[in-house]
Amino acid sequence: MAPPVAPNTYRMTDGESTYQMMRPWQKPSAHGNVGVISQLAVDSRGYVFVLQRTAPHVLVYDRDGNLERAFDHPQLPTGHGIFIDSKDRLYVVSYDAHQVLVFDREFQLLMELGRFNMPSWGAPFSHPTDVAVAADGDIYVSDGYGNAHVHRFDKTGRHLSTWGGVGCGPGQFSTPHGVWVLADERVAVCDRDNERIQVFDREGRFLEEWGDVLRPMDIWSDGRSIFVTEQSPRLARLDMNGRVQARLRTFGVYPHGVSGDVEGNLFIAEQGPTHCVTKYQRIGSA
Repeated sequence: MAPPVAPNTYRMTDGESTYQMMRPWQKPSAHGNVGVISQLAVDSRGYVFVLQRTAPHVLVYDRDGNLERAFDHPQLPTGHGIFIDSKDRLYVVSYDAHQVLVFDREFQLLMELGRFNMPSWGAPFSHPTDVAVAADGDIYVSDGYGNAHVHRFDKTGRHLSTWGGVGCGPGQFSTPHGVWVLADERVAVCDRDNERIQVFDREGRFLEEWGDVLRPMDIWSDGRSIFVTEQSPRLARLDMNGRVQARLRTFGVYPHGVSGDVEGNLFIAEQGPTHCVTKYQRIGSA
């Protein structure tokens, strides 16, 4: 009879790589276990920034899962989306305060998008969900719980355009929940409750939609593949044309956020009943 398998020895593949699952990846700290976590992002050092929905909202872990810092801000009563740009600036979606806050490496506030506690119908913002930044610094925000829009800003925070609206037609949304700017500058949006990913050009012109996803939650790309968390629970790997190449299991009720590092490891923000970060450590090709 085969010996039982320890939880951290589970292995899986996305059709291209083989991974070893590490869950929970984060180590215990003085702050206790994480609460309900929404999303995460990896900076240039390989540090993992975890956004949880209760204070302290931002938890920073080193490459080995040790807590380095806990950070909070009075304009961050709840957090939903997080992004780190090429200069390690931190973008945090404060979704119940209707803002996106931008911080430098020292956690000094650089910029605010939206007005604190001032929701707007059809304009930035009403319970935004996610944020992504293009190579030239333009900022894209999915405004998905109160509104059904995507907003574009330049790197100074000047509002450039808004597109979308409630519906299920091309360019319309029912809960735009995640956003990512692909390497070729297409803007991909998880239209969660329409069970699709919509793809636009930088100006918001509709290009196409990708199906075969079940309530897509978050989207992240390394420039070669696209990873999408689904409320199944599972993680899908798509090619750059939106075709599903493989799927692998996640272990919580569902995976809410996804990110990765330069070594090909993936990190998943898992929700309930055990909220944790799960690391899929790449151990080789498929």
